[in-house]
Amino acid sequence: MKVLVSLGGNAILQHGQKGTAEQQATNVQNTAKHLARLLRRGEKITITHGNGPQVGNILLQNEIAKDTLPPMPLDVCGAESQGMVGYMLQRAMRTELDADGPNLPVTTLITQTLVDAEDPAFKNPTKPVGPFYTATESSDLERLKGWQMISDSGRGYRRVVPSPTPLDILEKETIIRLYEAGTVVISAGGGGVPVIRDKDGMLRGVEAVLDKDRTAALLAKIVGVETLLILTDVEKVSINYGKPDQRGLDRMTVRECRRYLDEGQFPAGSMGPKIESAISFLTGAGKRRAIISSLESAEEALNGTAGTTIIN
Repeated sequence: MKVLVSLGGNAILQHGQKGTAEQQATNVQNTAKHLARLLRRGEKITITHGNGPQVGNILLQNEIAKDTLPPMPLDVCGAESQGMVGYMLQRAMRTELDADGPNLPVTTLITQTLVDAEDPAFKNPTKPVGPFYTATESSDLERLKGWQMISDSGRGYRRVVPSPTPLDILEKETIIRLYEAGTVVISAGGGGVPVIRDKDGMLRGVEAVLDKDRTAALLAKIVGVETLLILTDVEKVSINYGKPDQRGLDRMTVRECRRYLDEGQFPAGSMGPKIESAISFLTGAGKRRAIISSLESAEEALNGTAGTTIIN
Protein backbone atom coordinates (compact mmCIF):
# COMPACT_ATOMS: atom_id res chain seq x y z
CA MET A 1 0.00 0.00 0.00
CA LYS A 2 1.18 3.52 -0.81
CA VAL A 3 1.07 5.74 2.27
CA LEU A 4 2.01 9.35 2.95
CA VAL A 5 2.88 9.85 6.62
CA SER A 6 2.42 13.37 7.96
CA LEU A 7 4.29 13.60 11.26
CA GLY A 8 3.16 15.97 13.99
CA GLY A 9 5.56 18.04 16.02
CA ASN A 10 5.54 15.58 18.95
CA ALA A 11 7.36 13.09 16.73
CA ILE A 12 10.37 15.39 16.90
CA LEU A 13 9.99 17.49 20.04
CA GLN A 14 7.87 16.63 23.07
CA HIS A 15 5.87 19.23 24.98
CA GLY A 16 7.95 20.83 27.72
CA GLN A 17 11.33 19.86 26.26
CA LYS A 18 13.95 22.51 25.56
CA GLY A 19 14.71 21.18 22.10
CA THR A 20 18.32 20.11 22.52
CA ALA A 21 19.87 18.09 19.72
CA GLU A 22 19.98 15.08 22.06
CA GLN A 23 16.28 15.34 22.95
CA GLN A 24 15.21 15.65 19.36
CA ALA A 25 17.48 12.80 18.25
CA THR A 26 15.94 10.52 20.90
CA ASN A 27 12.40 11.43 19.84
CA VAL A 28 13.20 10.97 16.16
CA GLN A 29 14.80 7.58 16.77
CA ASN A 30 11.58 6.44 18.44
CA THR A 31 9.63 7.81 15.47
CA ALA A 32 11.88 5.92 13.08
CA LYS A 33 11.16 2.64 14.90
CA HIS A 34 7.43 3.05 14.24
CA LEU A 35 7.94 4.06 10.60
CA ALA A 36 10.35 1.19 9.97
CA ARG A 37 7.67 -1.23 11.15
CA LEU A 38 5.41 0.04 8.39
CA LEU A 39 8.12 -0.57 5.81
CA ARG A 40 8.78 -4.08 7.12
CA ARG A 41 5.14 -5.02 6.67
CA GLY A 42 5.35 -3.95 3.03
CA GLU A 43 3.93 -0.43 3.05
CA LYS A 44 5.51 2.01 0.62
CA ILE A 45 5.82 5.25 2.56
CA THR A 46 6.83 8.83 1.95
CA ILE A 47 7.17 11.25 4.85
CA THR A 48 6.47 14.88 5.64
CA HIS A 49 6.74 16.62 9.00
CA GLY A 50 6.10 19.75 11.03
CA ASN A 51 8.79 22.31 11.83
CA GLY A 52 7.15 24.87 14.15
CA PRO A 53 9.46 24.67 17.18
CA GLN A 54 12.57 24.31 15.02
CA VAL A 55 11.93 27.31 12.77
CA GLY A 56 10.88 29.29 15.86
CA ASN A 57 14.25 28.57 17.47
CA ILE A 58 16.08 29.58 14.29
CA LEU A 59 14.20 32.90 14.29
CA LEU A 60 15.11 33.40 17.94
CA GLN A 61 18.77 32.70 17.16
CA ASN A 62 18.56 35.29 14.40
CA GLU A 63 17.14 37.82 16.82
CA ILE A 64 19.81 37.20 19.47
CA ALA A 65 22.65 37.40 16.95
CA LYS A 66 21.28 40.28 14.84
CA ASP A 67 24.03 42.70 15.92
CA THR A 68 26.73 40.22 14.87
CA LEU A 69 25.28 38.33 11.90
CA PRO A 70 22.67 39.41 9.33
CA PRO A 71 19.27 37.81 10.09
CA MET A 72 17.85 35.50 7.44
CA PRO A 73 14.31 35.91 6.07
CA LEU A 74 11.56 33.51 7.08
CA ASP A 75 11.69 31.44 3.88
CA VAL A 76 15.41 30.78 4.36
CA CYS A 77 14.78 29.83 8.00
CA GLY A 78 12.11 27.40 6.83
CA ALA A 79 14.58 25.79 4.44
CA GLU A 80 17.12 25.50 7.26
CA SER A 81 14.59 23.71 9.44
CA GLN A 82 13.68 21.33 6.60
CA GLY A 83 17.31 20.33 6.26
CA MET A 84 17.81 19.92 10.01
CA VAL A 85 14.72 17.83 10.72
CA GLY A 86 15.11 15.88 7.49
CA TYR A 87 18.68 15.01 8.39
CA MET A 88 17.66 13.76 11.83
CA LEU A 89 14.85 11.66 10.34
CA GLN A 90 16.91 10.13 7.55
CA ARG A 91 19.78 9.34 9.92
CA ALA A 92 17.39 7.61 12.34
CA MET A 93 15.61 5.77 9.53
CA ARG A 94 18.94 4.63 8.09
CA THR A 95 19.94 3.26 11.51
CA GLU A 96 16.68 1.32 11.82
CA LEU A 97 16.78 -0.07 8.31
CA ASP A 98 20.45 -1.04 8.49
CA ALA A 99 19.71 -2.99 11.66
CA ASP A 100 16.65 -4.99 10.57
CA GLY A 101 15.84 -4.02 6.98
CA PRO A 102 14.39 -3.60 4.52
CA ASN A 103 17.35 -2.31 2.54
CA LEU A 104 15.81 0.88 1.17
CA PRO A 105 17.43 4.25 0.40
CA VAL A 106 16.29 7.24 2.45
CA THR A 107 16.69 10.86 1.37
CA THR A 108 15.56 14.37 2.30
CA LEU A 109 14.50 16.88 -0.33
CA ILE A 110 14.33 20.61 0.37
CA THR A 111 10.93 21.44 -1.06
CA GLN A 112 9.37 24.64 -2.42
CA THR A 113 5.60 25.03 -2.34
CA LEU A 114 4.00 27.42 -4.79
CA VAL A 115 1.38 29.84 -3.49
CA ASP A 116 -0.61 32.62 -5.15
CA ALA A 117 0.76 36.13 -4.62
CA GLU A 118 -2.87 37.32 -4.60
CA ASP A 119 -3.98 34.83 -1.94
CA PRO A 120 -6.29 36.69 0.49
CA ALA A 121 -4.17 35.37 3.37
CA PHE A 122 -1.48 37.94 2.54
CA LYS A 123 -3.90 40.68 3.57
CA ASN A 124 -4.83 38.90 6.79
CA PRO A 125 -1.75 37.52 8.59
CA THR A 126 -2.77 35.18 11.39
CA LYS A 127 0.15 32.88 12.26
CA PRO A 128 2.40 33.95 15.16
CA VAL A 129 6.10 33.27 14.55
CA GLY A 130 9.37 33.97 16.27
CA PRO A 131 10.22 35.43 19.69
CA PHE A 132 8.21 37.64 22.02
CA TYR A 133 8.81 41.39 22.14
CA THR A 134 7.91 44.22 24.50
CA ALA A 135 5.31 46.80 23.48
CA THR A 136 8.06 49.29 22.61
CA GLU A 137 10.00 46.75 20.54
CA SER A 138 6.79 45.72 18.80
CA SER A 139 6.00 49.30 17.85
CA ASP A 140 9.54 49.79 16.50
CA LEU A 141 9.33 46.63 14.38
CA GLU A 142 5.99 47.68 12.93
CA ARG A 143 7.49 51.05 12.00
CA LEU A 144 10.93 49.93 10.79
CA LYS A 145 10.17 46.58 9.17
CA GLY A 146 6.48 46.83 8.39
CA TRP A 147 5.74 43.73 10.44
CA GLN A 148 2.27 43.09 11.80
CA MET A 149 2.32 42.39 15.52
CA ILE A 150 -0.22 41.04 18.00
CA SER A 151 -0.43 40.72 21.76
CA ASP A 152 -0.07 37.00 22.45
CA SER A 153 -1.97 35.83 25.54
CA GLY A 154 -0.37 38.42 27.79
CA ARG A 155 3.10 36.96 27.21
CA GLY A 156 4.26 39.81 24.99
CA TYR A 157 4.00 40.75 21.34
CA ARG A 158 4.73 38.50 18.39
CA ARG A 159 4.91 38.88 14.68
CA VAL A 160 2.09 37.37 12.61
CA VAL A 161 2.52 36.21 9.03
CA PRO A 162 0.16 34.89 6.34
CA SER A 163 -0.71 31.24 5.82
CA PRO A 164 -1.65 30.98 2.13
CA THR A 165 -3.08 27.90 0.43
CA PRO A 166 -0.50 25.52 -1.12
CA LEU A 167 -1.09 25.17 -4.87
CA ASP A 168 1.77 23.07 -6.23
CA ILE A 169 5.00 21.41 -5.16
CA LEU A 170 7.83 22.42 -7.44
CA GLU A 171 9.98 19.35 -6.78
CA LYS A 172 7.10 16.96 -7.44
CA GLU A 173 8.70 15.19 -10.42
CA THR A 174 11.79 14.38 -8.39
CA ILE A 175 9.72 13.21 -5.42
CA ILE A 176 7.62 10.93 -7.64
CA ARG A 177 10.65 9.41 -9.40
CA LEU A 178 12.46 8.70 -6.15
CA TYR A 179 9.33 7.32 -4.49
CA GLU A 180 8.45 5.05 -7.40
CA ALA A 181 12.03 3.78 -7.44
CA GLY A 182 11.65 2.63 -3.83
CA THR A 183 13.26 5.52 -1.96
CA VAL A 184 11.80 6.68 1.34
CA VAL A 185 11.48 10.39 0.56
CA ILE A 186 11.28 13.00 3.32
CA SER A 187 9.95 16.20 1.77
CA ALA A 188 7.71 19.26 2.20
CA GLY A 189 8.78 19.69 5.82
CA GLY A 190 6.74 22.38 7.55
CA GLY A 191 4.52 22.51 4.48
CA GLY A 192 7.48 23.42 2.26
CA VAL A 193 9.12 26.77 1.67
CA PRO A 194 6.39 29.11 0.35
CA VAL A 195 7.34 30.73 -2.97
CA ILE A 196 5.54 32.83 -5.57
CA ARG A 197 6.24 33.58 -9.22
CA ASP A 198 6.59 37.29 -9.85
CA LYS A 199 5.41 39.04 -13.01
CA ASP A 200 8.68 38.13 -14.75
CA GLY A 201 8.27 34.44 -13.93
CA MET A 202 11.01 34.48 -11.29
CA LEU A 203 10.57 32.47 -8.13
CA ARG A 204 10.67 34.42 -4.90
CA GLY A 205 10.42 33.23 -1.31
CA VAL A 206 7.75 34.93 0.77
CA GLU A 207 7.37 35.73 4.46
CA ALA A 208 4.67 33.18 5.26
CA VAL A 209 4.12 29.80 6.86
CA LEU A 210 2.17 26.90 5.40
CA ASP A 211 -0.03 24.39 7.18
CA LYS A 212 1.93 21.16 6.89
CA ASP A 213 -1.17 18.94 6.74
CA ARG A 214 -2.66 20.97 3.88
CA THR A 215 0.58 20.54 1.96
CA ALA A 216 0.60 16.86 2.92
CA ALA A 217 -2.86 16.43 1.37
CA LEU A 218 -1.64 18.10 -1.82
CA LEU A 219 1.50 15.96 -1.92
CA ALA A 220 -0.52 12.80 -1.25
CA LYS A 221 -2.66 13.54 -4.30
CA ILE A 222 0.38 14.34 -6.44
CA VAL A 223 2.24 11.15 -5.48
CA GLY A 224 -0.92 9.07 -5.82
CA VAL A 225 -1.01 7.33 -2.45
CA GLU A 226 -3.98 5.36 -1.21
CA THR A 227 -3.72 6.46 2.43
CA LEU A 228 -2.94 9.80 4.03
CA LEU A 229 -1.80 8.96 7.57
CA ILE A 230 -1.78 12.04 9.81
CA LEU A 231 0.03 11.27 13.06
CA THR A 232 -0.56 13.62 15.97
CA ASP A 233 -0.61 13.57 19.79
CA VAL A 234 -4.10 12.11 20.23
CA GLU A 235 -5.30 8.55 19.73
CA LYS A 236 -8.27 9.54 17.56
CA VAL A 237 -10.54 12.42 16.59
CA SER A 238 -13.16 13.32 19.19
CA ILE A 239 -16.31 15.39 19.23
CA ASN A 240 -17.22 17.51 22.26
CA TYR A 241 -13.52 17.49 23.05
CA GLY A 242 -12.70 18.31 26.68
CA LYS A 243 -16.33 18.03 27.77
CA PRO A 244 -18.01 15.37 29.94
CA ASP A 245 -19.64 13.86 26.83
CA GLN A 246 -16.43 13.72 24.76
CA ARG A 247 -16.61 10.84 22.29
CA GLY A 248 -13.84 9.39 20.13
CA LEU A 249 -14.72 8.55 16.55
CA ASP A 250 -13.55 5.36 14.83
CA ARG A 251 -14.83 6.30 11.38
CA MET A 252 -16.22 9.33 9.59
CA THR A 253 -17.37 10.15 6.11
CA VAL A 254 -16.47 13.37 4.34
CA ARG A 255 -20.08 14.48 4.77
CA GLU A 256 -19.88 13.94 8.52
CA CYS A 257 -16.58 15.82 8.65
CA ARG A 258 -18.16 18.83 6.97
CA ARG A 259 -21.13 18.72 9.35
CA TYR A 260 -18.90 18.60 12.42
CA LEU A 261 -16.78 21.45 11.03
CA ASP A 262 -19.93 23.54 10.56
CA GLU A 263 -20.90 22.77 14.16
CA GLY A 264 -17.53 24.06 15.36
CA GLN A 265 -16.37 20.68 16.65
CA PHE A 266 -12.90 21.02 15.13
CA PRO A 267 -11.31 24.41 15.91
CA ALA A 268 -8.99 26.12 13.47
CA GLY A 269 -6.12 26.05 15.95
CA SER A 270 -6.14 22.30 16.53
CA MET A 271 -8.01 19.55 14.70
CA GLY A 272 -9.67 21.76 12.06
CA PRO A 273 -6.78 21.88 9.53
CA LYS A 274 -6.29 18.11 9.79
CA ILE A 275 -9.94 17.43 9.04
CA GLU A 276 -9.94 19.95 6.19
CA SER A 277 -6.79 18.33 4.79
CA ALA A 278 -8.42 14.90 4.92
CA ILE A 279 -11.43 16.27 3.04
CA SER A 280 -9.15 17.85 0.44
CA PHE A 281 -7.30 14.58 -0.07
CA LEU A 282 -10.50 12.58 -0.47
CA THR A 283 -12.39 15.05 -2.68
CA GLY A 284 -12.69 13.69 -6.20
CA ALA A 285 -10.83 10.55 -5.18
CA GLY A 286 -11.55 6.93 -5.84
CA LYS A 287 -10.89 4.35 -3.16
CA ARG A 288 -8.76 6.36 -0.75
CA ARG A 289 -8.77 6.94 2.98
CA ALA A 290 -7.34 9.41 5.44
CA ILE A 291 -6.43 8.31 8.96
CA ILE A 292 -5.76 10.49 12.00
CA SER A 293 -4.04 8.74 14.89
CA SER A 294 -1.07 8.78 17.24
CA LEU A 295 2.45 7.80 16.27
CA GLU A 296 2.39 4.89 18.73
CA SER A 297 -0.74 3.48 17.07
CA ALA A 298 0.35 3.98 13.45
CA GLU A 299 0.47 0.30 12.58
CA GLU A 300 -2.84 -0.48 14.24
CA ALA A 301 -4.40 2.55 12.55
CA LEU A 302 -3.48 1.18 9.13
CA ASN A 303 -5.10 -2.10 10.19
CA GLY A 304 -8.28 -0.21 11.08
CA THR A 305 -8.09 -1.03 14.81
CA ALA A 306 -6.97 2.40 16.06
CA GLY A 307 -7.30 6.05 15.15
CA THR A 308 -10.05 7.65 13.10
CA THR A 309 -10.51 6.57 9.49
CA ILE A 310 -12.14 9.03 7.09
CA ILE A 311 -13.64 7.91 3.79
CA ASN A 312 -15.89 9.35 1.09
